[in-house]
Amino acid sequence: MDYEGQELHKDQFGEDFKWGISTAAFQTEGSCAADGKGPSVWDVFSARKGKIRNGHHANTACDFYNCYQKDIALIRRLNIPNFRFSVSWPRVLPSGVKTVNQKGIDFYNKVIDHCLENDIEPWLTLYHWDLPQALELKGGWTNRDIVSWFADYTELCARNYGDRVKHWMVLNEPMVFTGAGYFLGLHAPGRAGLSNFLPAIHHAVLSMGEGGRILKKLIPDAEVGTTFSCSYIEPFSQKPKDIAAATRADALLNRLFIEPVLGMGYPVSDVPVLKSLHKYHRPGDEEKMKFDFDFIGLQNYTREIVKYSLFTPYLHARLVKAEKRNVPLTSMRWEVYPPAMYHILKKFNDYPGIKKIYITENGAAFPDQLQDGKVEDSERLKYLQDHIAQVLKAKSEGCKVDGYFIWTLTDNFEWAEGYDPRFGIIYVDFSTQKRVIKSSGKWYARFLAG
Repeated sequence: MDYEGQELHKDQFGEDFKWGISTAAFQTEGSCAADGKGPSVWDVFSARKGKIRNGHHANTACDFYNCYQKDIALIRRLNIPNFRFSVSWPRVLPSGVKTVNQKGIDFYNKVIDHCLENDIEPWLTLYHWDLPQALELKGGWTNRDIVSWFADYTELCARNYGDRVKHWMVLNEPMVFTGAGYFLGLHAPGRAGLSNFLPAIHHAVLSMGEGGRILKKLIPDAEVGTTFSCSYIEPFSQKPKDIAAATRADALLNRLFIEPVLGMGYPVSDVPVLKSLHKYHRPGDEEKMKFDFDFIGLQNYTREIVKYSLFTPYLHARLVKAEKRNVPLTSMRWEVYPPAMYHILKKFNDYPGIKKIYITENGAAFPDQLQDGKVEDSERLKYLQDHIAQVLKAKSEGCKVDGYFIWTLTDNFEWAEGYDPRFGIIYVDFSTQKRVIKSSGKWYARFLAG
């Protein structure tokens, strides 16, 4: 059956399917030094010249810190029953450890309570990339002590919010924050090279498992998961070199973090440079890396075409840029390719250790314009409908997929790209903080109303 282009109905997914919207603290909150919040690595990185497009920063962003009631009211107006957001580690622990900032704790209590008062289920992400700068000065994710720092932070959140929050995510996209932040230097904290990347990988995996164990111990009835970025990867040609290159890229981008969590170890046979991870292992780590998560969150936006490259160190593979392939693009220069969603769901369903899957992010940035008080974002609307149709196709074939969250609620600070890419289903005028529901948001509201 061809699902693309057909009329979608919420009831096709079943009454237990979770529909939601996702955001992140640093991208939306602003108030970067308000009420005792400490600096994060992104506050520091954004202040460095040339790191963020157009010199943008997130000091104000969407001002969610002051506008949370208004934004939660919009979530309710859009009939969205589940809201995924993150806690800012330096807002609740300004130095990363020990001294608790009660005003930071109180802010998330208010957000959680306001969600529940509006019949919206809060889904909490513990780490969405905003590491306290004080911990980065001690080595950040390259320092093994981060496992205990993160454990203490997890316990603080569990004890303060676990009585009301029943859905938790430990880490958001560890491949991205380690790869872009500690290998390529394109994201905060701006470090580069294998000597930073490899320890960051291992310590993130250990923290993922430790965070999961603490949450299940302190909140036994909670549903605990973690999220992974994933791209459907295809070889540029059927030449053996290109096929092998695509296999290596897939191991790095899609398998590097899920497989050790499932007890399969790192994919060293496909990416031999990962053998150097052994120098960071200590006795007992193999067990500590494993955790039986209640669910896995997948975050898919596109596919990647990969070809062999002699001159790419370690991987000998490179991406063939979408803009050179004559394919439809988003503002991020990512290919619009809805079947990627289907293929990713099939891929992760092949892991027997995964119990449940939610799509915790999917969306697109387009050059939206406010005209006559409206934002007609027809490209995003089609993107969302076509990707949701691919979720339905996978589900109809028996794939485990139990929820879908759009990225994102409001246009926001898109990391190194600044404010140029607009991902929201709600338009934000950043000079006035005015919100305007886009056509895609209106469609989602109608769809969720049934």
